[in-house]
Amino acid sequence: MEIIILGTGCPKCKTLEKMTRETVSRLSVDASISKEEDIMNIMSYGIMHTPGLVVDGKVVMSGRLPSEKELVDLLTIK
Repeated sequence: MEIIILGTGCPKCKTLEKMTRETVSRLSVDASISKEEDIMNIMSYGIMHTPGLVVDGKVVMSGRLPSEKELVDLLTIK
């Protein structure tokens, strides 16, 4: 699984990255996690508000922080 955190470095973006890394570790999900901070690249995903979460090339959430349960659900989608 490829996970990309979209965000320019704001506190919510950093929190989403931390939450995602912790959740992936806790669930033992085989995933690579990267962070995209370039605003032009972020805009190419079609989101208007950060943070954003991209799983396997698909934007699954943007503009807010997910609950812990929602993040688990987003990262275990089959």
